[in-house]
Order: sequence, then C-alpha cells, then structure tokens
Amino acid sequence: MHTHVTPFDLRAWKEGGRHDHRSGWQGVSPEFGEITLTCPLPRTSPESLVSEVRGGRLPTASFEARGMHVEGMRLPGLNRSTLRVGDRVVHMTRNRFGATLERRALALRYAGDQYRLAALDKHGYALTRAADDEDPGVRISVRETGRGKGRRLSVQVDGRAEGGDLALGLVFAGVDRSALTRIGAVRAGLSRATHFWTESQY
Repeated sequence: MHTHVTPFDLRAWKEGGRHDHRSGWQGVSPEFGEITLTCPLPRTSPESLVSEVRGGRLPTASFEARGMHVEGMRLPGLNRSTLRVGDRVVHMTRNRFGATLERRALALRYAGDQYRLAALDKHGYALTRAADDEDPGVRISVRETGRGKGRRLSVQVDGRAEGGDLALGLVFAGVDRSALTRIGAVRAGLSRATHFWTESQY
C-alpha cells in the first residue's frame, strides 16, 4: 500500500569484535517501523560483500558484489553486483561514460516499475520511481550528515511510497556509489586505464 512517509533519520551504529563486527544505520520510520541497515554483513567469503536493510514493514533488501575485486573494499560497489528485494532480483543498468550526474544514474526495474538512482553529490542521492497511469511516482532523498558518533542519514520522501520503494532507497546507503559522481567516474576511468595498461605489459 502506498502511503505518505514522515521524514526520519537513521543513526550510525556498530557492535561486535574483530571477527564479528557489524555496523550501519538504525532508526524508526513512523509509518514503517524500526529499520536496520547493516553495511556490510560479516563476510562469509573473501569474494562476496553484502549490505542489507530489514525491519518493520519493509521487505528485506540486499546488495551483493562478488569477485576478486571486493577483497579490499569496505562496501559493495556497482560492478558485478546483484540487488534483491524480497525474493525478486532487481535489474540494473547504467551508462559508465555519461557526462552528467543524470546520465550516469543507475536505471532499475523492480516489480514492473522503473526507477532511477542518481547521485546528488558524494554525501547524498535520490531514488525516483517513474509515474504511471495509476500513480504519480515517488522520490526518496537520502543524505549523510555529521561526523563520528553523530553521523546520521536523513530520509525525505516526496510522494506516496510503499515498503519496496523505501527498501530500495535505503539499501544504497550501504553501497559504494562513487561511480555515479563526477570525481568517482574519473577515478574509475583512470583505474580501468591503469589496469588495462598493466595487463598489456605481460
């Protein structure tokens, strides 16, 4: 059911020791209840890195990156990744060579709806569900503020959302989205060029 969502915050948390460390964001949405984003989950494989959001009236959403490239990463990135909401796999595509934030946005398809995830800057992003004949769509904006123990995610929803919309919007707070920003795209391009040059020397 689509509903109006009161703005809310998730606050940074962490627990556990060296081998079972967990951290992420926790908070309460008046409409959807208690929400926990763990980013990342404790590793079960050196080649798998997963962030997960669950709780309240949200379907569980997970974002997993797999491959040798994740071994040194703190959060799963957009390459070689799989996004699930509930028991559905969310189809994702993006233009790595887009010249603007909008052109680099991630396009998603979930439960028959079309979404776009665009960076606002390195601290914030917005997920938009396209309008259709039955609904005018929704925009979920997420921004990280503060430092240390005072860090928080501020969540603003424009339009009427359902649990799947919010789960999709929040799980990306546990993802390395840098490739969607201008600076991140340049760094990714330089990294690819360096990798190709190194490979060509063998």
